[in-house]
Amino acid sequence: MSVANPRAFVVGHPIAHSRSPLIHGYWLAAHGIPGSYERLDVPPAAFPDFIRALPDSGFRGGNVTIPHKEAAFALADTLTPRAKAIGAVNTLVVEPDGRIRGDNTDAPGFCAHLDHTLGAAWQARAGGTALVLGAGGAARAIVVGLAERGLRRIWVANRTAARAEAVAALAPGIGAALAWDDLPAALAGTGLLVNTTSLGMKGQPPLAIDLSPLPAEAAVADIVYAPLETELLAAARRRGLAAVDGLGMLLHQAVPGFEAWFGPRPAVTPALRDRIVADLAG
Repeated sequence: MSVANPRAFVVGHPIAHSRSPLIHGYWLAAHGIPGSYERLDVPPAAFPDFIRALPDSGFRGGNVTIPHKEAAFALADTLTPRAKAIGAVNTLVVEPDGRIRGDNTDAPGFCAHLDHTLGAAWQARAGGTALVLGAGGAARAIVVGLAERGLRRIWVANRTAARAEAVAALAPGIGAALAWDDLPAALAGTGLLVNTTSLGMKGQPPLAIDLSPLPAEAAVADIVYAPLETELLAAARRRGLAAVDGLGMLLHQAVPGFEAWFGPRPAVTPALRDRIVADLAG
């Protein structure tokens, strides 16, 4: 494995849309590292062979995106406790002995973005209660991340009750499922509302939800970053609430992987954010 020219990747199918090469390429240049970060389009049928070949590939690891996160979870040699809880892997590290470690950095990435945007005391808003909309992979990661940060109560709402219950169970003792029809009452005691659904994304209908019951100190987060300002966030700003867009989660979740593959711990800076915003706009 080359020490002078470390290599990492993002793997998915399709993969052309990924902004990860822009993020890691920016950090490689900023730190003066003569390494590379590559897009790899691997179809699901070829993914197990891709993983088995990693130790001899020259790659130090990489990111995993749709549709491979669950397969990476199953194929990794070791898993971090966070990845085990979430049931999906978005970051792979090839260890010196050739074993492949799987991690999920979406959880700490989301919380780091909250730290950056809202300040260190965001967990205390409205008594430490969060309401997560949706029950997919992103919801699983965010519920685990919020539980790690010590929230008092985490509600999970989804149109399918069983899926909401499964995600809420990832936060034992503090997670609970909520019927979609019960949202208005729950919002009155919510300090952090998080949309993890695709509603509001380009090409999707908006998330139709009345934010008026939310307390004045509440914050609203949306993991959608195309568009950067969803109708949900615009409605939150109109109400004078703190709004947290989805781009910061993408940037902050990349930090641990870069550190593992390339050495330095990179910073999420306004200049990096501006670079990605310009790419999204283009």
